[in-house]
Amino acid sequence: MKVMIVEDEGLIALELERIAQDAGHHTVGPVSTIEQALAYAPRSDVALVDLNLADGASGAQLARRLIDRYGVDVIFVTGSPESVGNGIEGALDIIAKPFTDERIADALSRAQSLRRDFDGRNAVS
Repeated sequence: MKVMIVEDEGLIALELERIAQDAGHHTVGPVSTIEQALAYAPRSDVALVDLNLADGASGAQLARRLIDRYGVDVIFVTGSPESVGNGIEGALDIIAKPFTDERIADALSRAQSLRRDFDGRNAVS
């Protein structure tokens, strides 16, 4: 699965990239702005998205666009999970920072299972 890392803090972005790759996924990015993320969206299956990016508190807006326009699954990874409230329709998960490798890997595994199930239902026999 192709995982886009949308995080403006370099060390956290590298850590997310390592976790995703260790779990057997290909990574896209990291990117740190809406513009960069939208440019890479067509090459992504799922995105790990921080709420506060280099261009401001834009993660929620980005998530909506990734879900609606590109069919990218979104997993929020944020230091302020309360800002997401009850979530954003279509987002798969909200992971609070600090996170564990297992928490990220589990969320990616669930996303991959959901994609597989969805693709299976939509397959033409």
